[in-house]
Amino acid sequence: MIAATRYLRRDPAEIEPWKETCGQIRCLIEEKDGAAGEVHQVEIQDAKLHYHERTDEFYYVIAGQGTMLLDDEEIELHQGVVVYIPRGVRHKARGNLTVLTVCIPSGVLGDVHELE
Repeated sequence: MIAATRYLRRDPAEIEPWKETCGQIRCLIEEKDGAAGEVHQVEIQDAKLHYHERTDEFYYVIAGQGTMLLDDEEIELHQGVVVYIPRGVRHKARGNLTVLTVCIPSGVLGDVHELE
């Protein structure tokens, strides 16, 4: 963060979404903000199998239900579920989901390695 900034506040309704590997993303806390990690709100749509070489992710399901493929295992997702995805784990979510992702360290958007 910038030295003079003590906090950041972002409203997803004020951020224009754009299409990326997992669907529509709204970057709430970005690498350029200088924070220790990043926070994104993602509407899962046609996610592609991918992994991150340097970034760990936490998914918190805000709404919806579906599944997530983690390497060779599939798990159920629904509102309230939290999933920790260590760097290197191949993953993709399926279904009608809105998730909050927390990515540590920052720089995840430059660390997406698509496999399909």
